[in-house]
Amino acid sequence: MIRSVTVYCSARQVAPVYYVAARDLGRAIAVAGWILVYGGNNVGTMNALASAARAEGGKVVGITPQLMVDQRIHDPACDELVVTQGMRDRKEHLERRGDAFVILPGGLGTLEELSEILVGRALGYHDKPIVILNVAGFYDPLLTMIEHGIEQDFIKPSARELYHVSTNVADAIAYLKSARQGTPQPIDPTSSAAE
Repeated sequence: MIRSVTVYCSARQVAPVYYVAARDLGRAIAVAGWILVYGGNNVGTMNALASAARAEGGKVVGITPQLMVDQRIHDPACDELVVTQGMRDRKEHLERRGDAFVILPGGLGTLEELSEILVGRALGYHDKPIVILNVAGFYDPLLTMIEHGIEQDFIKPSARELYHVSTNVADAIAYLKSARQGTPQPIDPTSSAAE
């Protein structure tokens, strides 16, 4: 059962289409009665996401490193703001606090977070639903790269089952509502399933 959704997104100033998607997602998470867990900053699409969730009466949990607090870009309006020592423990909190993940368009940090949760699911450390929200085709090159990795035998074809690609918020929310979490079963790293 999903109670909270971790959303990975951007702290940069980007094109309006990405803000629209972030606001729509924040509202939809709140309307669904889920807690929003996110990077805890009040800039970029992060701010649009959290502000929209709050406007719909949703609970917002922000997780940000001390560095961002020192730079005064943290979100003091969060219902709960967790301040971590650095980025590694921030990612750990973001992963642990969410029952599902949605990846909005983002930069290198977002790509790192996506890779980590995909590998974690592939290895059986978690079985939480993952949605890549492919706004305006942003993730097309990444999805092509994954297919290229499969064609070249670097990535198992079963990797396609680790995530769901949505082009809009309504589909992402519908997928999460239909997703069922199982109990993760760690995979022996020496087995072929972990490759």
